[in-house]
Amino acid sequence: MNGTTVTLVTIGLIVASAFFVAIEFALIAAKRHRLEDLAATSPAARAALRNASELSLLLAGSQLGITLCTLALGAVTKPAVHHALTPLLVSTGLPAAVSDVVAFVLALVIVTFLHLVIGEMAPKSWAIAHPEKSAVMLSLPMRGFMLVARPLLRVLNHTANVIVARLGTTPVDELAGGQDVAGLRQLVEHSAQAGTLDAGYRATIEHALDLRERTLTELVSPGRGLTSVDAGADFGDVQQEARRSGHRRILVRDGDLVTGVVHVRDTLGEAPLSTPVTAVAQPVLELEATTPLHEAFAAMREGRRQLAVVRQGAEQIGVVTLSDILPGLLPPASEAAVS
Repeated sequence: MNGTTVTLVTIGLIVASAFFVAIEFALIAAKRHRLEDLAATSPAARAALRNASELSLLLAGSQLGITLCTLALGAVTKPAVHHALTPLLVSTGLPAAVSDVVAFVLALVIVTFLHLVIGEMAPKSWAIAHPEKSAVMLSLPMRGFMLVARPLLRVLNHTANVIVARLGTTPVDELAGGQDVAGLRQLVEHSAQAGTLDAGYRATIEHALDLRERTLTELVSPGRGLTSVDAGADFGDVQQEARRSGHRRILVRDGDLVTGVVHVRDTLGEAPLSTPVTAVAQPVLELEATTPLHEAFAAMREGRRQLAVVRQGAEQIGVVTLSDILPGLLPPASEAAVS
């Protein structure tokens, strides 16, 4: 190869190495929810999401690409630099053997510097600074590379996963989405102690973290009576039970099983009081006592239900309403006032 060809090949290899390094760090640093937002209008963002969903395979492809670029630089650029420097050093009066060794060392240093700084460190810093932008920009070329190299990548990745599994660790293909609760608690506590987090915000955040552990069990008491009428009752029975209990929603019971719920307003029309309650009863929402409060709230909102029957195994132990759940979801008034 002449000097121009070697220069062009060297530039191409360094650019290729920079590409593989950038896509690797970009997908590690990119936030998945931001990529999902971009994916609505961008095919490249959708490709980035596909890359993120098989991160283990993509990292194998990046490492393979970086390795090939490194080997190619060692096979093409380093000998060319070595041969170019040797005559220059001989012309300075150094012995030929010494010139050859010095030229070899200098060639190794020059090639390593170019590859390390331009081909790895610079693209790494750029990708970390602009993770979503770089992940989207480089996603389609990377998909093309993985399409060609996928069979080899699967073999390499499978071999690596077998080794990892033998060491007692379960291989994963996607990066974890965030901190666990214990880690977040520690971070909040440390920030508060360091004076970088206001006490009001600390209380609010800790309350939010507690929501994962708060369940419907806290809101109901086993054995507490349920306001209900028998499945054979009529509108008059519902109105009577509503006056007695003060509740507007009355459960419909078939033996020991609650089968529906009726609102007293549905019995106040022109229909006679002898109309069976089953004519207007709605199916009841049932939730396990171990259901977290936020999940119960979401289920009731989605189903447009104001109350739900709480079960403990096969036994129905009580009723909760949205009014019961909301105070458990919101921080105490004193905390909200501080924040």
